[in-house]
Amino acid sequence: MLTGSRLTRQLRCQADVGLLCHRNSYFQDVLDHDGDGPFWQAADHVDKVSDITVPASLVGGWYDLFLPNQLRDFQTLRRTSPDTPHRVTIGPWPHWAMAMDGLATREVLEWGLALAKGETPPERAPVRLFAMSEDKWRDFPTWPPPGYEPRRFHLQPGGALANGLPADSTLDDYHYDPADPTPAVSGVRMWTPQKYGRVDNAKLEARPDVLTCTTPALDKDVEVAGEVSAEIYFRSSLPYADVFVRLCDVDEKGKSTNVCDGLISLTGADETTCASVQLWPTAYRFKRGHRIRVQVSSGAFPRFNRNPGTREPRATAVTLHAATQQVFHDPEHPSAIVLPVRQVS
Repeated sequence: MLTGSRLTRQLRCQADVGLLCHRNSYFQDVLDHDGDGPFWQAADHVDKVSDITVPASLVGGWYDLFLPNQLRDFQTLRRTSPDTPHRVTIGPWPHWAMAMDGLATREVLEWGLALAKGETPPERAPVRLFAMSEDKWRDFPTWPPPGYEPRRFHLQPGGALANGLPADSTLDDYHYDPADPTPAVSGVRMWTPQKYGRVDNAKLEARPDVLTCTTPALDKDVEVAGEVSAEIYFRSSLPYADVFVRLCDVDEKGKSTNVCDGLISLTGADETTCASVQLWPTAYRFKRGHRIRVQVSSGAFPRFNRNPGTREPRATAVTLHAATQQVFHDPEHPSAIVLPVRQVS
């Protein structure tokens, strides 16, 4: 256990001054109000998306912080105004890099200027996705793309990952310490200039607070496109804990690179529970000879603020409790990642 001080709390609340040289009301509001609290309700326009009747072009990135909500809004638009030519484009970008990409800008201008002039925009499918690992654009009629069926890959004893249910086995455990939090390694980014996208995960996977489960080498390509989720049977020595799940591609040389990931925070984590983790969506092809890997840990700091293991607000918490985390994989607790898969011949 690490106990902080009032000074530590004050320093965290003055981080905006240190960065910007002045107070920032938005930063302070984020510290003072939970994301699902009443303070932010006036800024939540999700219920107004269905009122939009003019054509909308949404542009996002696989590493964009806002992507899941953007795809949710696109589905709402298509459902409530199906005859309006809405479209979505998802490229290999984080949030800030989209403005620098000529393709994204050209897409918006060609489409938007044509409509502003009363002309018909260039013909294009409603959904255009950059297929990662193939490095090419693909068009689809809907989101999620049709033809991809959910397939469960179960965590197995001995660090294996397979379609079949796990056999009777003992659980895996690891020690999570918020004083030395599991780091965020690339992936989703917003404004930060840090590396985004796919990188080598070797150092992350070598940490004792990261579990990995991996398939044998694939005998054919596995194509994934759509929503990715995980169901992890989990128990902590503390009632407050996070579960972070990351999907990775391991090549023939053993290099593991991240594809997508997500995190859920649990209350009552000291009781065995099924943690339902929604990962970022993706469009990715795992090539023959590669392996599919799943990481399970309890953080990705600083992308997600660390769980102190207490009731304290995370932004200002000064008391940190380490925890023992347990992950189950047996017939009664079939932990798995669920991938939308299309059969590839």
